[in-house]
Amino acid sequence: MSKTITLKRGKEDSLLRFHPWVFSGAIANLPEGLEEGDTVSVVAADGRPLGTGHYEIGSIAVRMLSWDNEADIDASFFATRLAAAWQLRERLGLVRPADNTTFRLVHGEGDFLPGCVVDVYGNTAVLQAHSPGMHYARHDIARALTQLPGAGITNVYYKSETTLPYKARLDPVNDYLIGGFETNIALENGLRFNIDWLKGQKTGFFVDQRDNRALIESFSRGARVLNMFCYTGGFSVYAMRGGASLVHSVDSSAKAVALTDANIELNFPGDTRHTAYAEDAFKYLTDMPAGAYDLIILDPPAFAKHRSAIKNAMVGYRRINAAAFRKITPGGILATFSCSQAISKEQFRLAVFTAAAQSGRKVRILHQVTQGADHPVSIYHPEGEYLKGLILHVE
Repeated sequence: MSKTITLKRGKEDSLLRFHPWVFSGAIANLPEGLEEGDTVSVVAADGRPLGTGHYEIGSIAVRMLSWDNEADIDASFFATRLAAAWQLRERLGLVRPADNTTFRLVHGEGDFLPGCVVDVYGNTAVLQAHSPGMHYARHDIARALTQLPGAGITNVYYKSETTLPYKARLDPVNDYLIGGFETNIALENGLRFNIDWLKGQKTGFFVDQRDNRALIESFSRGARVLNMFCYTGGFSVYAMRGGASLVHSVDSSAKAVALTDANIELNFPGDTRHTAYAEDAFKYLTDMPAGAYDLIILDPPAFAKHRSAIKNAMVGYRRINAAAFRKITPGGILATFSCSQAISKEQFRLAVFTAAAQSGRKVRILHQVTQGADHPVSIYHPEGEYLKGLILHVE
């Protein structure tokens, strides 16, 4: 039987609107013996049942899993939610073994499993827990992943050493929960990529940019392309297939540059159109000659991981976009992104608009983009729309 958390009077409104988070300041009292990761029932001050979730210490105290206080959060619960997530990816047309084996299967709140992320790379699923409750459920989730009809998942790698709250003292170990290493090459829209889920960022690949990579491909024919913060070189590979005349990839990490080179070679062996540079992005943009590139991609890591960093992040976004505006060739395309959840779409647009004004260039918006459909956003949880992007024409 789950323990019960009672909210302060009037603090139930967000849950009645199905927002999946209970903040610590909304809680009137905690039951004795409550441990991080416990399943709890949440009730209003007058005793009305509001739902069931996972408890943790921190600003977000409960992540709601169900609006049914009688729900059993057990192996069958996770199997049902995962089956629904799989069916959605099938409906999205992402399950295409001949040319696409890379997609996000579980996107936290967007798939009604807050605190859980699962990316699929061929027959390997990479599972990340962002809450103690999901950490404790990892074995149930892993078994359910391998039992999804038609999914063909035989390996489940758990990668949560850097995503769980350190104060919980869970000591997670990155390792295979089921199966083991077979191959790290996966397909995305017919292109092959080396996925480093063992030591790479996130789950090893930025799956959320798939649709935007395809969009960049459509602008690449004959273009001189600069891919800043290239990481695994996803945009570079798509630009090469799109017919770019040259592609330069830049990242401050020599390891990222090596991985980009490997992915280019995997798809375009011996092609001399591509060169990668391990260099600071701001320095590269400052030092490069004006008019050297017709298509520039700015996809930096999150400048603001917390709200306290928003001011500095806005300065960073203005600075890097202003440099690109000044240097891009007339008639060029600038694709600029922010993956900072703490930065709103309006704030990001303001930073880019300010940079455009500072450059004195005429700029038009061609596309306003976000994460792929396999990163769904619950309509009750707008915070899930973290990726913002603008595809701009610069005269």
